[in-house]
Amino acid sequence: MVQAQPLNVSIVGAGIAGLAAATALRRNGHLVQIFESAETKTEIGAAIVVPLNAQRVLEYLGYKKENLKSVDLSSMVTFDAGGDGGKNFASPWIEIDGRVAVTCVRSDLHNELLRLATGPGEGPPAVINFASEVVRCDPEEGSLTLTDGRVVQSDLILGADGISSVIRTHVLGHVQKALHSGLTNCRTLLDVAKLDAVPELSWLREGTLGPRMIIPFGVESDEYRWLFLYPCRSGELLNFIALLDDQDQANPDWHPSVTRETLLSKFAAFPSQVRKLLEMLPEELPRWQIRYVPMLPTWVKGYVALLGDAAHATLPTLGQGAAQAIEDAGALGLLLPSSTKRAEIPERLEAYQQLRKERVERITRESYDQMTVPKERGKFSRDLEFQKYVMGYDVLAAAREVSDREFVNKKGLN
Repeated sequence: MVQAQPLNVSIVGAGIAGLAAATALRRNGHLVQIFESAETKTEIGAAIVVPLNAQRVLEYLGYKKENLKSVDLSSMVTFDAGGDGGKNFASPWIEIDGRVAVTCVRSDLHNELLRLATGPGEGPPAVINFASEVVRCDPEEGSLTLTDGRVVQSDLILGADGISSVIRTHVLGHVQKALHSGLTNCRTLLDVAKLDAVPELSWLREGTLGPRMIIPFGVESDEYRWLFLYPCRSGELLNFIALLDDQDQANPDWHPSVTRETLLSKFAAFPSQVRKLLEMLPEELPRWQIRYVPMLPTWVKGYVALLGDAAHATLPTLGQGAAQAIEDAGALGLLLPSSTKRAEIPERLEAYQQLRKERVERITRESYDQMTVPKERGKFSRDLEFQKYVMGYDVLAAAREVSDREFVNKKGLN
């Protein structure tokens, strides 16, 4: 029996999706190289939720949880900022086999995946090529063209190049830009020790050390104003998120920062203890336009597949953006084992799409509805059944079942 040769894999993008996929495929013995347009990769964003469905895959990839310096997320407190305000409503977060979701600083997760992808471990380490921008992809040939004219031939190409993906254009055959949601996300990290020293902020510690969602219940307004807070970095930092209506996103003078005074003005109708928290913010915060990728007709073509935000950038309502990218990586790892031959890749990528697309699209629809439909806002934190659907899912078991049914068992019958 001839031993299959390891696949030459090219991954475009060295973010969470790309590094997770690189880890999964190096563990199978494949030769992985990553092309990253930036000269160095710094993960953007403050903190992140790592739910149970993502943790299962991270365990499969061999992560060390302690490296995330995480905080358990066992319940959610919704703080009513409407009317007289100042009321907390606790709702449980799903627990499975005694385990819960966790929060961490986004760069800590990225650094752990970087270690897994490129450091000592099972299989040949992935190689990252920085300052290597891809400008063209031929899915049928399995080739990438870089800005310097180099052409890279691969058995498999994965587009993990984010919401403005170049690879997506070549899979679809046309440009599909991310769409404006009309919302802006302002983020920063606050020192918990400094917050604890302010008596007016004692409500941040009432009932739970977990996340707080601050919404003006009972206030009839089409304007979206929403705060989300949660501890991270072993409880030493508080992740602060403000989501705001922003109908000025197409303005060429739109600036990626917002002042503390602007936020105080936007949240002027919120209770005094909330405004006190806003006074603790730095004078200026970074902000991002929240965009999303509409449901695509396909994620795969020839020897190329999309994953993560390149395939399904979603809204942050369910805290599932990175988690679904990690699920994608886990599925690809199991559907592209060491025995995979180049000729089998298109069929295996179709199986990947069949496994992943319907689930991700349901999550995408829910995330959109729970941000844009007023009566749906905050629903995820209260709906344990939907939490179970999202976080109780085991993508590894599902991928093994598909692999056995579509490839292992069929080969046995031949």
